[in-house]
Amino acid sequence: MRKFNIRKVLDGLTAVSAVASASSAAQQQQAGNRETEIQETLQSEHFQLCKTVRHGFPYQPSALAFDPVQKILAIGTQTGALRLFGRPGVECYCQHDSGAAVIQLQFLINEGALVSALADDTLHLWNLRQKRPAILHSLKFNRERITFCHLPFQSKWLYVGTERGNIHIVNVESFTLSGYVIMWNKAIELSSKSHPGPVVHISDNPMDEGKLLIGFESGTVVLWDLKSKKADYRYTHDEAIHSVAWHHEGKQFICSHSDGTLTIWNVKSPTKPFQTITPHGKQLKDGKKPEPCKPILKVEYKTTRAGEPFIILSGGLSYDTVGRRPCLTVMHGKSTAVLEMDYSIVDFLTLCETPYPNDFQEPYAVVVLLEKDLVLIDLAQNGYPIFENPYPLTIHESPVTCCEYFADCPVDLIPALYSVGARQKRQGYSKKEWPISGGNWGVITQSYSEIIITGHADGSIKFWDASAITLQVLYKLKTAKVFEKSRNKDDRPNTDIVDEDPYAIQIISWCPESRMLCIAGVSAHVIIYRFSKQEMTTEVIPMLEVRLLYEINDVETPDGEQVPPVPTPGTGSNPQSIVPQSHPSTSSSSSDGLRDNVPCLKVKNSPLKQSPGYQIELVIQLVWVSGEPPQQITSLAINSAYGLVVFGNCNGIAMVDYLQKTVLLNLGTIELYGSNDPYRREPRSPRKTRQPSGAGLCDINEGTVVPEDRCKSPTSGSGSPNNSDDEQKMNNFIEKVKTKSRKFSKMVTNDIAKMSRKLSLPTELKPDLDVKDNSFSRSRSSSVTSIDKESREAISALHFCETFTRKADTSPSPCLWVGTTLGTVLVIVLNLPPGGEQRLLQPVIVSPSGTILRLKGAILRMAFLDTTGSLVPPAHEPWREHYEDKDEKEKAKKRRPVSVSPSSSQEISENQYAVICSEKQAKVISLPSQNCIYKQNITETSFVLRGDIVSLNNSICLACFCANGHIMTFSLPSLRPLLDVYYLPLTNMRIARTFCFTNNGQALYLVSPTEIQRLTYSQETCENLQEMLGELFTLVETPEAPNRGFFKGLFGGGAHDIYVIMIEKLSILYLLLLQMPPVGESASGKASRSLAQHIPGPGGIEGVKGAASGVVGELARARLALDERGQKLGELEEKTAAMLYSADSFSKHAHEMMLKYKDKNCFFCWLEQQEDDLQGCSTVVQGLMRLLFLRVAVFRLSRHMSVVQDVFQNLMGLLPNTNSMEKEKLDCFKNPARSGRGKAAQGEATSLTATSEILSVAVLCRMAFIRTGGKHVTYFSELICGHICPKSTADANTLWCKEIDLQSALSFGLTAAVLQLCCALGHLLPAGNARDTGANFFIDSSLFC
Repeated sequence: MRKFNIRKVLDGLTAVSAVASASSAAQQQQAGNRETEIQETLQSEHFQLCKTVRHGFPYQPSALAFDPVQKILAIGTQTGALRLFGRPGVECYCQHDSGAAVIQLQFLINEGALVSALADDTLHLWNLRQKRPAILHSLKFNRERITFCHLPFQSKWLYVGTERGNIHIVNVESFTLSGYVIMWNKAIELSSKSHPGPVVHISDNPMDEGKLLIGFESGTVVLWDLKSKKADYRYTHDEAIHSVAWHHEGKQFICSHSDGTLTIWNVKSPTKPFQTITPHGKQLKDGKKPEPCKPILKVEYKTTRAGEPFIILSGGLSYDTVGRRPCLTVMHGKSTAVLEMDYSIVDFLTLCETPYPNDFQEPYAVVVLLEKDLVLIDLAQNGYPIFENPYPLTIHESPVTCCEYFADCPVDLIPALYSVGARQKRQGYSKKEWPISGGNWGVITQSYSEIIITGHADGSIKFWDASAITLQVLYKLKTAKVFEKSRNKDDRPNTDIVDEDPYAIQIISWCPESRMLCIAGVSAHVIIYRFSKQEMTTEVIPMLEVRLLYEINDVETPDGEQVPPVPTPGTGSNPQSIVPQSHPSTSSSSSDGLRDNVPCLKVKNSPLKQSPGYQIELVIQLVWVSGEPPQQITSLAINSAYGLVVFGNCNGIAMVDYLQKTVLLNLGTIELYGSNDPYRREPRSPRKTRQPSGAGLCDINEGTVVPEDRCKSPTSGSGSPNNSDDEQKMNNFIEKVKTKSRKFSKMVTNDIAKMSRKLSLPTELKPDLDVKDNSFSRSRSSSVTSIDKESREAISALHFCETFTRKADTSPSPCLWVGTTLGTVLVIVLNLPPGGEQRLLQPVIVSPSGTILRLKGAILRMAFLDTTGSLVPPAHEPWREHYEDKDEKEKAKKRRPVSVSPSSSQEISENQYAVICSEKQAKVISLPSQNCIYKQNITETSFVLRGDIVSLNNSICLACFCANGHIMTFSLPSLRPLLDVYYLPLTNMRIARTFCFTNNGQALYLVSPTEIQRLTYSQETCENLQEMLGELFTLVETPEAPNRGFFKGLFGGGAHDIYVIMIEKLSILYLLLLQMPPVGESASGKASRSLAQHIPGPGGIEGVKGAASGVVGELARARLALDERGQKLGELEEKTAAMLYSADSFSKHAHEMMLKYKDKNCFFCWLEQQEDDLQGCSTVVQGLMRLLFLRVAVFRLSRHMSVVQDVFQNLMGLLPNTNSMEKEKLDCFKNPARSGRGKAAQGEATSLTATSEILSVAVLCRMAFIRTGGKHVTYFSELICGHICPKSTADANTLWCKEIDLQSALSFGLTAAVLQLCCALGHLLPAGNARDTGANFFIDSSLFC
C-alpha cells in the first residue's frame, strides 16, 4: 500500500492553485493587451467647450427696437438678455453681465451700434459690426433712475430722462455726460406746486432739431428750446400720459392717456387739445364724455402721401370687456380695426419706408412684441394679414417636456420630413416677403445634417432641422388626437393620474434609419408610429392594455458590488394567451369597488384619418390594478429590425411585439433576477387569478411560472395555469396585505398629483433642488439600506443589441440589456423567427438570463464597441413605404434586417466591449468573458444627469453632464479623462430633463421655458464657429434725404458741376470739424462726476473704428483719427446732402446770433461791411458763411480774422458767374505769397500766423490745382510741403491732445481738415496721369490726418 505524504499533497495542491492563478492572470493580461491594441486617437486638445447659438423666443421680453436701414430687429428681456434678428437664419444672442432688465433699446441707425438702457440705471453702447457684439462703453447713473431715452436720427446726442423729471444729455461718441441739463423745475410752470413726475417721453421736432418735446407722467408736456434754454410752450392735461408721437410736419403731436383717450395738440396752441379721441369708448347720446377705458399704453402717428394717416395704439379697451384678449388698434381714416392677440402686448413698432422723421412715413408693417410671441402685421393689404414668421419662435407653443438631439442623420430624412410638414402650414398669411431682412449668412462648414425632436405638454412632437447652427421646424405630430378629449372638467374621467396635461410627452425613442417613432406619455401610455408618405384612414386604432404592478415582502441588502450568479432559465411549457385589444376594456372596478383594469386615457373608437407623416401603429396603455394607479414610464426603447418595443417603470418591464400586436414580456423587476435576487425580495400582495374582461392580458401575479415559459409569444399555444405551492401561498396572503395595499395606493396617487407638472426622470430626481436634499447628495450604490428605495427599483436604461449574453457564447445573438436604478445590468435573450411572413406567424421567445454586473448609482446609458473600438449600432431595418404594392411586398419578404454582428474574421474569444455608464461610475466590460477591463469613478459628491456614448473625429467617447455643473468626456474604451469643465449648475428640473449630447461634439438643453441653448465640446467646431455665425451689419447706403439735390436745383448745374460739389463738400467740412455741442453747453460747464460713472467696455476703441458711414460716424472717425495720431479719416463725400438739410435753418440762426452779438465784438463790424456781398449769394452760402463766422467768434479767434477773410473771399470766388475773381484765383499759381488775400485783407498780410498761412495756401493751391486741370503738380507739391514739413506732426498732435491752446488747436484742426478735403476731392480731377499723381500726392502728404 502506497503511503501518501500529506506535505507533498499540500505542495501539489499549492502548485495547482498557483498554475490556475497564473492562467487566470494571463487571461486578464491577454485581455488587457488586446485592449491596448485599440488605438485611441482622441486627445484633450480635441475638446473645447463653448456656446454656439440660442434658438427660440426671448424669455420675458421687455424692450423692442428696429433699424429701418439695416433691417435689424432687437429684443431685450427682463433677464438682461439681448436678441438680435436679421434675415431668417441670422440671429445673435448677447447678455448683460449685471442681468438687470432691459427697459429700452435705441439703434444708431445705419451705424452698426445699439444703446441699451437697463433697470439698474446703466447705459451700454454695443458694437454690432462684429459677429459677436460687444460693449464699447457703459455709463452708470448713481443718483437718478433712468426712465426714457431718445436718440435722434443722425445725431450724436442721446437724451436721457429720469425718474426725478430731469433730462441729461450723453455724447454717444465718448459716452460721457454733457454739462447741459434740463431741470424739471425749469421746464414746468413756475406757478406749479407739484412735481410733474418721471419723464415718460422725449422726442425732437421733426422739422427743428433744436426743439425738444418732453412728456411727464402727470400729464404735462413741454416744448423745450435747446438754444435759448427755456420752454417755448407747455401743454397740460388732466390724465396721465403714457406716450407721445409727432406728425411728420412738426406742427402737431398726439398723446395717449391713462383714461383711454388720445389728445391731438397743435404746437402753437397749448391751451387745449385740437382734438380728443376715445377709440374704444361708448359715445353717450347726452353729449357727455365717453366712459373711461383702460390706459392706452402706446400710440404712433404715421403719415402717407396717398391717403389718411395711420394711428396705431395698444390698449384702451373698455372696462366692460372682461376676459377679452389684448388688442392692437389700427385707425386709418374712418376705419378702425381691432386686432386681437394671443398674449399681452409688451411693445410695438411701425416699420416705415424712410428713416427721416420729417418726411412722409409710408408705414408698411407693424412689429408687435407679445409676452410669448412676435407678430408682424401687413398694413398694405386689406384685412391686415400677418406675415409668416420664419424664425424658430414656436418652441414654447406648448411647454417643452423632453428633448432629443440627433446628428449625422440620413441625408434623405430632412427632405422627407419637410415634404410632409409643408402640408401642415396655415393659410392666410401675407404674400409679401419677411420685412426683417438685414445681415448676411455665415459660411456653412458642416456637411452633416442635424435634427432636434421636442416633446410638449399638449402631447405634440416637433421635428426641427438644426443643421449648420440654424433651426427650422420640419414637421409637427399631435399624439393627443388618438384619445377622446373631455369637453370640460366635469366630464374628465377619474382615472387620470395627473391634474393637467395628461397627454404630455415624457420619453422619445426614435430610429432615424427606419423612421420608427415611439413615445411614452405621462399617463403611462406608449404610442408607436410608422412613417408614411401616403394618407390613410384607420378604422380601428390597435391597442393593448398591460397590467404592471408589484410589491415586495422584505429586503436584505447585498454586499457592495457582488454579482449574483446567472440563473439558468427553465424549460416549462406554460405560455399565457394574450389577446390584442381593439377597444378599451369595459371593466372599471373590482369586486371590492376599487378601480381595476382601467387605462388613464380613453382611445377613440371612431375611424381616424391620418395625414402623410407619422401614422399610428399601436397604442399601449398601463391600467389601474385593484385601485392602484399605473406608475409613469421611466425608460423606453424600440428596434425596427426586431419589431419590438420595450418599456419599464418602478414596477417592472413589459415587451411588446408591435408587428403581431402582442405582449411578449410582463415581469416585475425582481422577477428578472429569478431566484438569485441580491436583495432577497419576494413578491407579495398578489392579485386574484382572473383574466381581465375582454382582454386576456397576462396578470403579473397569475403564477410563478418559469420566466422563459411566461415570455413566449401568445402564438406559441396556450395552456392551463400551473398552480404551484408558491402561488397558493401568495393567494392565501392576499387578505393580510390588502389594507396596506390600499393605503399605499392613495399615497402614490397623491404624490403623482403633486408632480403633475414636474415630469419624473429615470433617476427619480425630485423637484426640490436644494443641494442638501437627499436626491442630490445620496449615493446610488447598491449598498443602500433603505427598504423603500430598493423596493421601488425602476428600469432606468434599455438597449437592444446583438452581442454575447453568456460567457460560453461563441457568436452574438439578439438580446436586450436592462439597467435599473440600483445599478444592476440584466440581459434578456431574444429568439426571433425568420423574416418575411414567418416573422408574422411564428412566436418570439424572450428569456431573462440574469444579472451581468452591478455599478454604483442608476444605470443611464449602455453601448457596445467592436474589436477596433468602433461603435456597434443597434440592428435596424431600412425605411420603406409600409403600404406598397404586391410586387414590393414580395421583395420585402426577401429582405433581411441590417445586421451589425461581427464579421467572421474577428476573433471569437473577445469580440465586443460593453460600455455602461451610471450616475456614479462607468465601466467597460469585455464580452463574452464579462470581465471588467476598465473602470472610472465619474463623481463622488454629485451624480451624472446625462451620459451619452457619442462619436467625434472618427472616434468614440463618453460625454457626461453632472448635477454639480461639470461637463466631462472620457475616451473609450480606456475611460481616460479628456475634458472636465465647470459649465452650468443644475438650477431646475428643466435642464436635467432636456440636456442631451449627440455626435460630432454637439449638445443642447432648454435654457429657459422658451429657448434652446446649443453648445459644442469640439475644438474644431469652436474654431469654425466665427465663420459659421452670420453678420448683422452690412454696408447699406442711407436713403436720400427729403431735400436731396437741393444745391443742384439751386445753381442749375449738372451732376458734375464743380462749383456745386465744392460748396457741398466745404459745407460738410466746416459743419463736421467745427460742430459744437448744443448751444449753452459750454456755458453750463461740465457734468458732475458723481452723477454718472463712465465704464470702458471690452470692445474698446476698436469698435468705434467701425462706426457709421453717416454724419455721426464721420465725426467719430475724424476725432478718433486725431486722437490716435496718424489714423485716416473716413470718406467725407458719403452722406453729403444729409448735412445740407439744416443749412437753411443755420442761416437764420447764424444771422440771429450775429445781430445779438453785433455790438459786442469788433469782428462783426467787419462782417457788416461784407453784407452787401453776402446779399448777392444764395441763402445756403449765406448760412454757411455766417455759421463759420459765428463758430470762430464763439471760440474767440478774432486775432485770426485774416484766416476767416481768406476763406470768405475764396468761397465767394467759388460762386458761378464771378468771372471778375477768376483772374485773382489763378494768380495764386504765379504768386503764392499773395494767394488768398482779398481787398480787405491786403493790409494785414504780415499778421498771418504760420497756421493761417498753411490754411490759406492749402485752400488756394488746391483750387488752382483743380482749375488748371492738374497741371504743375511738382510746383504744388513743393509749395504745400514747404509750409507743412517744418511743422512737426508729433508737436501738432501733442498740441491737439493736450488742448493747451484752444485757438492754435482749432487752427491746426482746420488745416488738417482742409488737407483731408484735398484728398477727398481727388476724384474731381480729369482722368490721366495728372489726376493720379495729384491725388496720390495729396493723400501721401496728409501728414496730419
